[in-house]
Amino acid sequence: MDRINSLKQIAFEKKGFDGFLIMNAANLLYLTGVPGTACLLIPKKGNSILHVYSVNYEQAKAEAKTPKVEKVKRGEDLMAKVAGQVKAFKIKKLAADSLSVESYRSIMKGVKGTAKLKIQGSLVWELRKVKTEDELELMRKAAELTNAGMKAAYETIRPGVKETEVAAEIEYAMRMKDSWGTAFETSVASGARSAYPHGGCMEKQIKKGELVVVDIGAKYHDYCSDMTRTMVAGKPSEKQMKLHEIVKKAQHKAFETIKPKAKAKDVDAAARKTIADAGYGDYFVHGLGHGVGLEVHEPPALSSQSKDRLMPGNVVTNEPGVYLIDYGGVRIEDSVLVKKRGAENLTNGPYTLETER
Repeated sequence: MDRINSLKQIAFEKKGFDGFLIMNAANLLYLTGVPGTACLLIPKKGNSILHVYSVNYEQAKAEAKTPKVEKVKRGEDLMAKVAGQVKAFKIKKLAADSLSVESYRSIMKGVKGTAKLKIQGSLVWELRKVKTEDELELMRKAAELTNAGMKAAYETIRPGVKETEVAAEIEYAMRMKDSWGTAFETSVASGARSAYPHGGCMEKQIKKGELVVVDIGAKYHDYCSDMTRTMVAGKPSEKQMKLHEIVKKAQHKAFETIKPKAKAKDVDAAARKTIADAGYGDYFVHGLGHGVGLEVHEPPALSSQSKDRLMPGNVVTNEPGVYLIDYGGVRIEDSVLVKKRGAENLTNGPYTLETER
């Protein structure tokens, strides 16, 4: 309920709304503590109502951090039901985090002009992008599990092993240490495909001397982590070592820039300048990073276009890369906590090209 009360303070006292409808799955989980719910109606006066379909109703009744849980019956029109409650609560200015076109039309038809509705997803993000100590404890554990997965990658990668086999060992290692699953699809991209930032994972055999970009993340109590390392199946070449050193230096320069009140675009610029000065500016083809939490991509964004400023409690990725088509790519990524002074890598472990034997 503390999170709901915090949202009420922002939405009602500061912004002048008298009702808030939550539809986004991650926002619902954040505010209620249970997955698989349908929507949450938060009135300015009265108890919030969490709507849940029958398949998840009993779990929600037992675990939800809301006083009132209502079952959505088979065949019942959820938006019509919510519209009726909006009228019953006499809500005149309703905010919503996100709505499909169909849902928007349905609810507006149901309220029949008695309420105005405005999409205000950023208000929930004001809460979610600053992690509490409880959240950070879960994220540290998620990072620890991800570290274990990356250790397995270093131990498994060698010539002749399939990308899918490496991915299996990574996920097994994380699960054996209590991971709730992966934060996203495990990526083990080798050879020329390592030059694709989202190279994925195939049944391809890794060849001797190939670059292998491993991008992984564990999930723990629904919180995510994100980590990338680049390694070589065999002895690295001089060119591979040079590229790796450039990217490692860029990541370090960015890390030194991560601190409270720093402009996110300046953090991106620190890494980008390092890579550009080395002659590879055109081959750093994405933003430096993004927020991490209940979802693996959240605000704030670290990019040249970002208008965000960092603040204590943000968890962001720091992931510069260089991608040479038809040759290979190098990326190094950590999940980083912005602290009151400076920053802390939540993920860690080897920063080397060579795999363990």
